[in-house]
Amino acid sequence: MTTGTTQRRASIIHGYGASPEDHWFGWLAEQLNADGIPTTIPALPNPQEPDPAQWTEAVRTGLGALDEDSIIVAHSLGCLTVLRHLRSLPDPWHLGTLVLVSGFIDQLPAIPDLNSYIGDGCDVEGLSNHIGRITILRSDADPYVPAGHTDRLADLLGASAEVVPGAGHFLASDGVTSLREVLEAIAS
Repeated sequence: MTTGTTQRRASIIHGYGASPEDHWFGWLAEQLNADGIPTTIPALPNPQEPDPAQWTEAVRTGLGALDEDSIIVAHSLGCLTVLRHLRSLPDPWHLGTLVLVSGFIDQLPAIPDLNSYIGDGCDVEGLSNHIGRITILRSDADPYVPAGHTDRLADLLGASAEVVPGAGHFLASDGVTSLREVLEAIAS
């Protein structure tokens, strides 16, 4: 008798104004693939003018069915989109690992153009009950997402934000083209 084994798999969800080729996403996918974790980076439509319904549908399609072997890594506005998708899932569901980088659910004073997308954010109460491991990363120098926004999200999810010194908004223009902290969060 043979037993089926499941394989860990990962998805990286980019944020506003970004594409799968930007920042540290490709580096992370390369590292995970080399570790035997198949990784996808879905392209979300119209990243310069994101539409919540289109992005949520693209995330739903890109992630597929979730289970304890699923890993989701999201950046910035991608975090809110992923959280909204998770909130929409019918019970029961389970996600193995969630890593949020510069996550938030509150409107951003530095980017008022996103107010309509962000709206009232997302009710994250109870989501952590469905997730095996949650890691939240923020910088101490993010010009777009206030530290308090990420800390509040972490608190609501029953986690604490890990601070990556001097990482800005985790963009290539901030010098962030690799992000070992995400790899460590997945490996631990």
